[in-house]
Amino acid sequence: MRIISLNAWGGSLHEALIDYVRQADADVLCLQEVLRAPDSGSGWSIYRDSGLELPQRANLFAEIGAALPGHDGFFCPTSRGMLFDGDAAIAAEFGLATFVRKSHSVIAQAIDFVHGSFSAAGWGEHPRPRNAHCIRVFSHANASAITIAHMHGLRDPAGKGDTPAREEQALALAGLVERVWPGSEGLVVCGDFNVLPDSATFNILARMGLSDLVTGNGLVDTRTSYYLKQGRFADYMLVTPEVKVARFEVVATPEVSDHRALLLDIV
Repeated sequence: MRIISLNAWGGSLHEALIDYVRQADADVLCLQEVLRAPDSGSGWSIYRDSGLELPQRANLFAEIGAALPGHDGFFCPTSRGMLFDGDAAIAAEFGLATFVRKSHSVIAQAIDFVHGSFSAAGWGEHPRPRNAHCIRVFSHANASAITIAHMHGLRDPAGKGDTPAREEQALALAGLVERVWPGSEGLVVCGDFNVLPDSATFNILARMGLSDLVTGNGLVDTRTSYYLKQGRFADYMLVTPEVKVARFEVVATPEVSDHRALLLDIV
């Protein structure tokens, strides 16, 4: 089974992103920063925030779904705000997306907020709402199940250091996972956590037997050349000992976002 986690950056590198998700052939694709706007006109829109303007694909969820016809898609919104096509405002939702190959069965799942609650009247002030999605997937080829969760961690303008909100977030993530994971099979937890490698987040997740493959393999960069700031850690993938890793890669090329994809092949 192949699991990929990626912050999609709202589809800013749309063509490269679509090509990558097609060819990467993931069984489970965990995406953060995905937009859905079913009533949008053109594909491109602009996100505006405090002088920042960023091109976004207003209905990225549907576009990735069209690129992966053999997968079921699950969209998990955190907020609903406005994007812009010229002077026209487009109401769009922002959140997580999970795509699972249809040959596998999703036999349990849970979604919940790990910080804040759904914002229906705009993107809101930072730190904005964040959620996590956890699924239990049965592989018929292997006659076995695995639990997979991913999260987009809260963004704090002060940086990625530990805060009480981030500790509460980690506890909420662990609680969500425990609602789905039976404890007797492999567990994978991944995503853009927005924390540093020494975060207490990892101590909390370690209570479930999880260890991180990024730092555990001595890797120091999960960002691409499109990310121009200091601090190259953001994305992590953790596994329990039951997960037999055949390959783990922080994908350097192609660059499809300002984050690198995390690719895990398991036996």
